Amino acid sequence: MVPETAVSPPGQRTNRVTPPESMPTQNEATGLTSSENSAEKTVFAILIAISVSHLLNDTIQSLIPAIYPILKNSFHLSFTQIGLITLTFQLTASLLQPFVGLYTDHRPKPYSLAIGMGFTLVGLLVLSRAGNFPMILCSAALVGMGSSVFHPEASRLARMASGGRHGFAQSIFQVGGNAGTSLGPLLAALIIVPRGQQSVGWFSVVALVAIIVLLNVGHWYKRNLFRLKAGAHPKDREGRPVMARKRIAWALAVLIALMFSKFFYLSSMTNYFTFYLIGKFHLSVQEAQMQLFLFLFSVAAGTIIGGHLGDRFGRKYVIWGSILGVAPFTLLLPYASLFWTGVLTVVIGVILASAFSAILVYAQELVPGKVGMISGLFFGFAFGMAGIGSAALGRLADLTSINFVFLVCSFLPLIGLLTAFLPDLSRRGERGGVSM
Repeated sequence: MVPETAVSPPGQRTNRVTPPESMPTQNEATGLTSSENSAEKTVFAILIAISVSHLLNDTIQSLIPAIYPILKNSFHLSFTQIGLITLTFQLTASLLQPFVGLYTDHRPKPYSLAIGMGFTLVGLLVLSRAGNFPMILCSAALVGMGSSVFHPEASRLARMASGGRHGFAQSIFQVGGNAGTSLGPLLAALIIVPRGQQSVGWFSVVALVAIIVLLNVGHWYKRNLFRLKAGAHPKDREGRPVMARKRIAWALAVLIALMFSKFFYLSSMTNYFTFYLIGKFHLSVQEAQMQLFLFLFSVAAGTIIGGHLGDRFGRKYVIWGSILGVAPFTLLLPYASLFWTGVLTVVIGVILASAFSAILVYAQELVPGKVGMISGLFFGFAFGMAGIGSAALGRLADLTSINFVFLVCSFLPLIGLLTAFLPDLSRRGERGGVSM
């Protein structure tokens, strides 16, 4: 280590030696370099920027299911075809995400987020001009491709900027997406329903704003690549024993089963709740979309609550309370009146949404050093389950009824009992995860 001052002969000026600006300096109190100290800090400006871009991204994506009643009437679609639109979007989003995440784990691409949003922009414009069912599927696929790039990289950015508060950072990122998802039906009711399919193109302005935000985020990402090596918090670099690979694989399998439960149920709400309300309570399309907005807004609120509670009390407890805790309310929903349906859906949204940040950060801690791959895998699985769920539930609705679909889905949260098999990562010997 170069001393700060050098001893000089009497009468000569003492020269101060300082490290070059490009070299990290060491903090004597903590023993950390300047770049490591920088990596400790929570960068709220970046967290807010990616949350806002997530809001814009998911607002666009949620327009697709929000205008299903319009598309169904305009193109005389069956529920099976409605399910196929969602399946196309979700499959292009889900299948590519783990590969995007794995690639960028080794070769970070700071401006890939803006490029991904470009695919979403093109998809929007195609949807606004689609004149047949194959064109609708094509537009859904393009929006899905944009999502496959956005989510794993934005999740990595949230962890980079977290300052060690991983659950909080992920929940800030997620709440933007949930808020955007809730805005889609509201904007569809106010803008698209009165003006028709072509007004979807107006939302290209939203995509352009998102691209501008993400270009600026990309500049920060490029300047702070050292955070990928330094880690988001010094605790992440402590040596810890790792769990056996079989135990890691079993824990990941349990998490995936919980994700299946959560997103299959969310798929029933996102894609068919408006049809359920219209059929059972004879609401108008706009009234049903307002009810869907309330549910999706409650999902946004639950996301931010879950991230904070996970950091404070432990992620396993949040997963327990979210997945299994929502079961009594989902079981009551098919038998509720219109008033109590509104109340129950808000409660369901808040409780159920609190799990995702906890599940994602729990998985990232199981497999450290693979943030992009794990984020891509879990976001991809979430989109995949939502797509498969939409297609399967659409087919079930054609064969039976929408009411029967909601009755079947009410039992899904009971899968939360599998949480008992997750290891407790709060024990020191299990925080280190495993290298893969």
